[in-house]
Amino acid sequence: MKGYLILENNVVLEGKLFGYTQETVGEVVFNTGMTGYQEVLTDPSYYGQIVTMTYPLIGNYGINIDDYESKSPKVRGFVVREKCDMPSNFRCEFNLDDYLKQNKIVAIEGIDTRYLTKMIRNQGTLRGIITNRKLNEEQLQNTINSFSNVDAVEKVTTKEVVDHCEGEGLNIAAIDFGIKANIIRSFKKRGCNITVYPAFVGAKEILEKNYDGVFLSNGPGDPKDLVSVIEEIKKMIGKIPITGICLGHQLLALALGGDTQKLKFGHRGCNHPVKDLQTGKVIITSQNHGYVVEEETLPENVKITHVNMNDDTVEGMRVDDMNIYSIQFHPEACPGPYDAAPIFDEFVEVYKRAL
Repeated sequence: MKGYLILENNVVLEGKLFGYTQETVGEVVFNTGMTGYQEVLTDPSYYGQIVTMTYPLIGNYGINIDDYESKSPKVRGFVVREKCDMPSNFRCEFNLDDYLKQNKIVAIEGIDTRYLTKMIRNQGTLRGIITNRKLNEEQLQNTINSFSNVDAVEKVTTKEVVDHCEGEGLNIAAIDFGIKANIIRSFKKRGCNITVYPAFVGAKEILEKNYDGVFLSNGPGDPKDLVSVIEEIKKMIGKIPITGICLGHQLLALALGGDTQKLKFGHRGCNHPVKDLQTGKVIITSQNHGYVVEEETLPENVKITHVNMNDDTVEGMRVDDMNIYSIQFHPEACPGPYDAAPIFDEFVEVYKRAL
């Protein structure tokens, strides 16, 4: 079926619909990974977004349930240059088209993704619509303006407390703003017991259970929308060790008195160089965020630990006397790279120091 990707700047790109062939609206972003489309589709941080894959052929190794980062796809739409209908992988359970149909995710192929990516890079992230109809100016604006991602975290967080407790290691309370499955696996590999809480849990409930530490997860949306969450984090600072990734890092910065800003087109992909200022080493990281912490707004006691080599933005911070450590990138990266995986060992050390 003929379809269109219509952007808020009135650019219309024609292609062919696949997956769930209806209409969808969202924020159009691009991901630079050559692999990992399963993980991208199921990463809750992409909630509300129409994701463009810059690598031209997508779906060539099919879909495998073991590679999900959450129970179901979270993207609002999916854009590719060419989809593969005949995947070749012994682990494949079904193809990309069938998977998107089953989960009612609208997708379009045949788009010049190189052109689209350059446009987003130059103009900034754009809202867009995937549809099978042409829209006039009024219809376009009405549909675009109907899009809101303010409730993104509420949509993706767990609705109940979930225990992943199997041993006698550290007991960690993870607050779920859109937590990825491999974060839980990474802590469990290090002997930690993880209890996952809904995003809007109160500080009192966490503190009265005497956990060894708190972890603030990744997630979608603007951190400044989560006013009540920031207030609860403030109540925990200095009373319990806290670590965080991505949105959790941004929320922690806001709770410490810092500020965040929206990036022009965000950092999304598995090939972003980050410098560890503690060792001088450059690591290749997986990233997925549209907002960043503003270094100059942070209190003096906050030490910057990592910076992005592409644009010098803050990628990590710590406050040693409060047992706080957080990073912007994803050390749990699936399908990789794994350069940053040892950061989970550093998280564990932060928790242990307070024992």
